[in-house]
Amino acid sequence: MSIPQVSMIINGEQVETTSGIWADVLNPATQEVVAKVPFATLDEVDTAVASAKEAFKSWRKVSVAKRQAIMLRFQQLVRDNTKELAELISLEHGKTLPDAEGEVGRGLEAIENACLITKLQLGEIADNVAGDVNVYTLNKPLGVGVGITAFNFPIMLPCFMFPIAIACGNTFVLKPSEQDPTSTMRLVELAMEAGVPAGVLNVVHGGADVANRLAEHPDVKALSFIGSTHVGTSLYNRASNTGKRAQCMMGAKNHAVIMPDANKDQAINHMLGSCFGAAGQRCMANAIVILVGEAREWLPEMVERAKSMIVGPGSNRDADLGPLVSPQAQARVEGLIETGVQQGASLLLDGRGVAVEGYPQGNFVGPTLFADVTTEMDIYTQEIFGPVMCVMGADDLESATDIINANENGNGTAIFTNSGWSARWFENNVDVGQVGINIPIAVPVAYFSFTGSRASKLGDLGPNGQQAVQFWTQTKTVSARWFEPGTTSNKVHTTISMK
Repeated sequence: MSIPQVSMIINGEQVETTSGIWADVLNPATQEVVAKVPFATLDEVDTAVASAKEAFKSWRKVSVAKRQAIMLRFQQLVRDNTKELAELISLEHGKTLPDAEGEVGRGLEAIENACLITKLQLGEIADNVAGDVNVYTLNKPLGVGVGITAFNFPIMLPCFMFPIAIACGNTFVLKPSEQDPTSTMRLVELAMEAGVPAGVLNVVHGGADVANRLAEHPDVKALSFIGSTHVGTSLYNRASNTGKRAQCMMGAKNHAVIMPDANKDQAINHMLGSCFGAAGQRCMANAIVILVGEAREWLPEMVERAKSMIVGPGSNRDADLGPLVSPQAQARVEGLIETGVQQGASLLLDGRGVAVEGYPQGNFVGPTLFADVTTEMDIYTQEIFGPVMCVMGADDLESATDIINANENGNGTAIFTNSGWSARWFENNVDVGQVGINIPIAVPVAYFSFTGSRASKLGDLGPNGQQAVQFWTQTKTVSARWFEPGTTSNKVHTTISMK
């Protein structure tokens, strides 16, 4: 059976690279090669940017209503093809089908937000600020935008970027992860089927050299990135140093606080789902759980429930978590587990060596749970990006919050409590950009902005919501006076006056 080859999309056409460099896309449950993805040459990257730059000349003039209509058709096509998109995600990423379907749903939220562009892109006006003078603002598109996404959400992360960018009148070049590109490519095909014109949305593949060229390209006006802190910091500096806007959503070390007055069953189940779902491969997973006061007595029950979670291939709808995306990811996670043991943490549940019947080559790591974790240990300081939970204890809410605020990252946090006072105190005192109250993963619906903070984010404006429109547009302020026909001015005005 022939192996599908993933194409690039430049100026509305599928293009094969001339570089001759291809990478295998693997099913992480079997190591079967399910596709081959090309690595673009730098000339091909330049061609994609040039295509977007040329398309911007006409796309920027397309009415907001027509752009909205395209987004409305796009969201319907994505909705109608949810099953296919989820199967592609699961095949290449490894997450379970229900989880993949949920990812498509979160991506749909972002597309639906772009469908509101006729309202979101409105400017402001002040009437008669001075004699016959109006002042108003226009939110104008920037030009060519770039999106670079991580492997862990191959549908949702692109949806955070290009729908709102092109709805605002920009054109776009997308570089998806080379580890699981097929679902992203299908998403782009659906956008073109919905009516996105040739050149408005382009796709190139590759590694660091492609990403760096996009970040530094003189014709690119803005860059959006979601991925690791190391890569995000480098791309942010490259983009900023060449005069571009940049938003980089990066690494995390999210903490969840469980108060003794919380609903125990809800708190435990939500924490296990947050940490172990998607095999821990999400930047909003609560990998650190702080049990406050008597809630520390719940630890044995947490371990027992974690033991009952099912590990299997993504195609198994009964599985709670699938494999890690690659053998390298598996080796890294297992190495950090061993480091945790060596540094003195108590390994209460070891997910290494988990066997999944019929899938001996899968990159599986089962739920893993450490207790007696300290802030100096590698399993605390590093983002493990695997199904590993680190449990800590605190005497009170203030002590738990101090632990969170001392960590450099600020992507998300959560508290489980039945006390409105405790929840309110926590939301006002925790220094984290996104807070969940009895909600384990505090990613807001897409008509609110994604607001990770501190070391988890570079750039002032985040994806989604009104902030995304601000990011992808330039405010132009116009002060206008129209003289009555036949009026004259009898003197030269050398002072600044708006009378």
